[in-house]
Amino acid sequence: VSDIAKALPLYQSVLGYKEIIYDETGIFSDFNGLSGDQQKYRRVLLSSNSKRWGAFSRLLGHTELELVEIIGEQPKKIFEGRNWGDLGFIHVCFDVHGMAQLGTKCASHNFPFTVDSSNSFDMGKAAGHFSYCEDPDGTLIEFVETHKIPIMEKWGWYLNLKNRNPLKPLPDWMFSMLGLAKVKN
Repeated sequence: VSDIAKALPLYQSVLGYKEIIYDETGIFSDFNGLSGDQQKYRRVLLSSNSKRWGAFSRLLGHTELELVEIIGEQPKKIFEGRNWGDLGFIHVCFDVHGMAQLGTKCASHNFPFTVDSSNSFDMGKAAGHFSYCEDPDGTLIEFVETHKIPIMEKWGWYLNLKNRNPLKPLPDWMFSMLGLAKVKN
């Protein structure tokens, strides 16, 4: 990020990574061999201390985010001159429930959705509500509220997540069924 102070409101207040594990400034040996390895950086490691809930909570587990700012130099924006969908264009994605409320929260912190599929975007085998916001540097952050996923496509079994308790994780047997459906080489 170009300015950690500008990025923190999104990552802490909106995304819930409130706990600061460390906030250090210096030249870091774990950057050795990388371009700019002798530059001075500020690194802030954030953790979400809230308990994970929802259909996929058992898969996603605990997460941490590290924000890295180069000191004394204006960095190049990593997505400058790139388009979404370009080879190698990646972003962070969060599994969410309650997209409308999240949209309100993002907007109230000055990070409004830049894309919002509204309601349910049907992709045939799967469906969901997809939205994006940008951090202060233009890095895309995707939010997905999953509505439908295939369990056993060849039998026409799909899981409709819109009609289940959003706080309850999927049962272990359901994850086993999802594993059976993967394509083998």
